[in-house]
Amino acid sequence: MKLFKLMGIFLPIFTTILYAGVGDALIAKAKKEGLKAIPTDKKELNRLIDPNGVITPARVELGKKLYFDPRLSKSGWISCNSCHNLGLGGVDGLSTAVGHKWTENPHALNSPTVYNAVFFKRQFWNGRSDSLEDQAKGPIQATPEMAISPELLFKRVNSIPEYVAEFKKAYGKKVKIDLKKVADTIAIFERILITPSRYDKFLHGDTKALSKTEQEGLEIFIDKGCVTCHNGYALGGELKPFELNKKYKFRDVGDFLETNKVVKVPTLRNITETAPYFHNGEIWDLRDAIKEMSNVQVAYKVNDTKQTGKFSIDISPISLTNKDIDKIMVFFKALEGEKPKIEYPQLPKSTTKTPKPNIN
Repeated sequence: MKLFKLMGIFLPIFTTILYAGVGDALIAKAKKEGLKAIPTDKKELNRLIDPNGVITPARVELGKKLYFDPRLSKSGWISCNSCHNLGLGGVDGLSTAVGHKWTENPHALNSPTVYNAVFFKRQFWNGRSDSLEDQAKGPIQATPEMAISPELLFKRVNSIPEYVAEFKKAYGKKVKIDLKKVADTIAIFERILITPSRYDKFLHGDTKALSKTEQEGLEIFIDKGCVTCHNGYALGGELKPFELNKKYKFRDVGDFLETNKVVKVPTLRNITETAPYFHNGEIWDLRDAIKEMSNVQVAYKVNDTKQTGKFSIDISPISLTNKDIDKIMVFFKALEGEKPKIEYPQLPKSTTKTPKPNIN
């Protein structure tokens, strides 16, 4: 009887120690494979999201107003938040982005999330921008999107006294309020849109932050080679070759893959909230998206031999069972992060000098 009592006391303790040990090994394994946690130290985090020291409270608040202001579009109806809705995981929930005059994106491209975009090494699906500041200028001017010219934007913003005053407060009295400055300020706001999750707590050493099944899902995610493309702080955000194993089954929707052999890897953070999936938003079910990736892609590893100057590439198929997918999906729930609290701003009022909306 005493033996059973002792087992009842020590078995849970032993199990906890064993579980923690397994967790520690998995943390080390994840870090070795290039997975990174969002820093908890404020100074370290600031160095990461604000390397040039541009973030200030006044600029963030001004950037937030510009982000939500539909007057930055020709029609006066579309804002950055229209396609990157902060209440919907940073996306619009549509397969294809819709812009000026109800125009669908001519390449049938889906709107990627703005959350954690500060961690992306490349912006846009074809990776043509390397910064949030450069990216922000694109949709504002693009005809199928916000469709406003730099000249009209200049007139709109400068005709609103409250905006002029806020720009001077944020940047100084000699500030030039043009497209670049507007885009830079929107990007400053976007830099704070990060979503740390239980996954980050786990990588920081809290082995209890993820359940046993979530940890198993993470290990499968690593072992099957998903980390080949989904790594770093964002679990994505870099340009990678696509269709290395088979053709994507919806590649005929839009013309993007006809001209691009590489695709920006979407972040997996908050992936449960950002359907539909893939560049053309043709897959709505996350399970189906995981299955399709296991068919389309392969895991690869570059072996660099410094002594000879040669390198080799190990390639292996990504083979997932239904149980594997179940556990990966459970792990993905741990990537649902805590969103920053964003209150919809009261925007400065227009004046009689403000150019009128133009829906044509």
